[in-house]
Amino acid sequence: MKATLVISIYRNVAALEAILRSLHQQTEQDFELILSEDGEDAAMRQFIDNYPFPWQTQHLTQTDEGWRKNRALNRAITASHCDWLIFIDGDCVLHPRFVEMHIRHKGDGILLAGKRVKLNPALSQQVLAGKQPALFPYLFCRRGCRYVEEAFFLPIAEWLRRPVKHLVGSNMSMSKSALLTINGFDENYTRPATGEDYDIEWRLLARGYRIVSLRNLAVQYHLYHEENWQNQAENMEYCTQKQARHEVVCKNGITKR
Repeated sequence: MKATLVISIYRNVAALEAILRSLHQQTEQDFELILSEDGEDAAMRQFIDNYPFPWQTQHLTQTDEGWRKNRALNRAITASHCDWLIFIDGDCVLHPRFVEMHIRHKGDGILLAGKRVKLNPALSQQVLAGKQPALFPYLFCRRGCRYVEEAFFLPIAEWLRRPVKHLVGSNMSMSKSALLTINGFDENYTRPATGEDYDIEWRLLARGYRIVSLRNLAVQYHLYHEENWQNQAENMEYCTQKQARHEVVCKNGITKR
């Protein structure tokens, strides 16, 4: 297998089914699949137990005790059988060449970073109903879609791609060995965002890794849902304190120090 694809899931069975439909359309099929569930939802368990997965698949669960995505991700890192890990979220459907692009451009010393287009409610319902998105050339005419410039697949050289300043947790990949050097994700973050992407970003950059853009190569379609964004002040304060201490290797990660 060339890579492990880690999907962070939480209760949304319909969205997972849409993602799996997009996985069947991938031009690259030589990957391991890990379903990283931050909970133990009965409906999710029933769906996964009865789904005919053609890929080597693991379903990892943990008790639902609030937001513990980073703990679930660390367990996925440990369980992975491949050295290249691709991370997506359970509400993001993939362009047919998504996995291929993350695998084709992997390499030593780099972090691959993509973006996502945010679909409006109507298009999201079409995708959930089984209509797989391609390039969506009509996105510009659809009100409510955001970041539509990210929806188009453009196979261009690295120096021509628009840069990505920061990792996005729903569309990134890196080596397992890179994550092990920083002890994985910091489980002290108990709120979404910051801890699942920016925190590992600055720690990996401190280790000498660099970000390589996959904009308009690893294309991803984010399904619409009500925003559950939380205030990031607590996360950012903790992150700032770690940076001041130059705590590149987190204490509460894959191993507990």
